[in-house]
Amino acid sequence: MFVVESLGLAIFLCIITMMGWGSWANTQKLAGKEDWPFELYYWDYAIGVFLTGIVFALTLGSFGEAGMGAMANLGQASGGSIADAVLSGALFNLSNILLVVAIDAAGMSLAFPVGVGLALVIGTVRSYLQAPKGDPTLIFAGVALIVVAMIMSALAYSKLPSVAGRRLGRGLLFAVVAGCLMGSFYPMLLQSVSPGFGTDAIQAGYLTPYTALLYFGVGLLLSNFVVNTVFMKAGGKTYGGYFRGSPKLHSLGVLGGLIWMVALGLNVIASGVAGPAISYALGQGATLVAAIWGVFIWREFKGAPKSATPFIVLMFLGYTCGLTLIGVATL
Repeated sequence: MFVVESLGLAIFLCIITMMGWGSWANTQKLAGKEDWPFELYYWDYAIGVFLTGIVFALTLGSFGEAGMGAMANLGQASGGSIADAVLSGALFNLSNILLVVAIDAAGMSLAFPVGVGLALVIGTVRSYLQAPKGDPTLIFAGVALIVVAMIMSALAYSKLPSVAGRRLGRGLLFAVVAGCLMGSFYPMLLQSVSPGFGTDAIQAGYLTPYTALLYFGVGLLLSNFVVNTVFMKAGGKTYGGYFRGSPKLHSLGVLGGLIWMVALGLNVIASGVAGPAISYALGQGATLVAAIWGVFIWREFKGAPKSATPFIVLMFLGYTCGLTLIGVATL
């Protein structure tokens, strides 16, 4: 299997993760402009994640002399490791569909900074406690700045004259719940992966990063039959409506899932060198990327009063400085 050996490459992959995790939701925004409901979009997203997990296992997970090939690893994996990977996919699925609801209600400029920012805080702390690596002072100072940036984002969004209190409250509620759940999936996923997979032999019963990604995709897709069906019924959507969608609409969802899953795969691979806490925190710099998309491309703050500008500036400064401190913590 392919492994990362240099810190420089690991940090580069985390930056790619940041770009992917911060950009996939543009496919949902594009689908929404075509009046394609998020519940139907999300089926294609889940399929994209699942298919990308299979591709990872059959390519990077099967070639090379390091570690263990995917097929051999699948044959020796324990039930506990498989369960951790599958459940992490199901947990992420629930959290991410709640984030999609928040984006649908309040836009990327609020949902991502609050939901993913909260996930960054929880996931980074849990990952560091699970596998301490990097300067804790710099890591947690960076996390603190990101919390400040989250608050600034919510305050800026509240200044929009077009935002009704109910809509803002709904978006915030779903974003907060999504963030609390999303912060737990990453440590659970890495529990299934053999410690020291980049340098040491794969331990008996554990998964490689690639087979863990495969089972993650399985967990996400299977759980979607429960989670998304609930949202479909609540929103009055039907499976017949899904199959009436155009190839263009379906391709947007699959592309969104592919982008997100490629980013996760690169992040997990990088964690063997950078450490789980730093790898996850840098990847979740997606909050900054998504905020840039929301503010400058989708113009979600168009028409906002001047009083919102200081909060937007402080949001960007908080995320930039926080992520910089987390990145420096690896040195």
